[in-house]
Amino acid sequence: MINNLGKRAFAIILSASFLGLAACSSAPEQDEIERVPNKSAQALYEDAKETLDSGLYARAIELLSAINSRYPFGPFSRQVQMDLVFAHYQTGNTEQALAHIDRFIRLNPNHKNLDYMYYMRGLVNIKADENAFQDYFGIDRADRDANRTRVAFQDLSTLVQSYPDSQYVPEAKKRLVWLLNKMARYELKVAQYYFEREAYLAAANRGKYVVEHYSQSSYLNDALEMMEKSYKKLGLTELSDNARQTRKVNKR
Repeated sequence: MINNLGKRAFAIILSASFLGLAACSSAPEQDEIERVPNKSAQALYEDAKETLDSGLYARAIELLSAINSRYPFGPFSRQVQMDLVFAHYQTGNTEQALAHIDRFIRLNPNHKNLDYMYYMRGLVNIKADENAFQDYFGIDRADRDANRTRVAFQDLSTLVQSYPDSQYVPEAKKRLVWLLNKMARYELKVAQYYFEREAYLAAANRGKYVVEHYSQSSYLNDALEMMEKSYKKLGLTELSDNARQTRKVNKR
């Protein structure tokens, strides 16, 4: 099963956001589940797997949900849960995906594929924070609340730290760099907001937060510059000079 998970994780990276958002994102109603043919767990799972691999995610959710409902303790139960996470992610139904992930982790604390579930949790939280229309047209959304970004960062950090040999770690590390920069950029957007409204101490503190918590991001110099000009406005010459000197050293 793990090879299938690897293929699906790769498909996630390559899939277009609009394809997922165009599909039905709601959980199937009970009557839809009941309309699924009355087959054995194995036969239903074979149908579901074929449907899932074909990219028919809404229909796959119906089939997988039927298996989950009819055979909750069957031999395919855990794999069905993982497949439901993938399918809901692809349809953009992040709340359902997170519900399945959290339930899986809670009930299977020692499962061999927990690395995959933490990887998916990170991706789902990233998607939950996205707006495909605005992202597509390049609208800067860095001033939005970064809570989902922080949660995604924690999910992927857990994967990297707890499962260093996982096949998902290389991609997770790339996404962690992106998330770190996103969080730093958010703080600087807020700092700029404060600076423009002459709340210079608040602006300096936001810049300081980036220096203290996101020093590995590509926004370190921007944060130091924010501190320098904010302290200067406050008449705190020594602190302003320190920020300027640190920025000069950092540029070397």
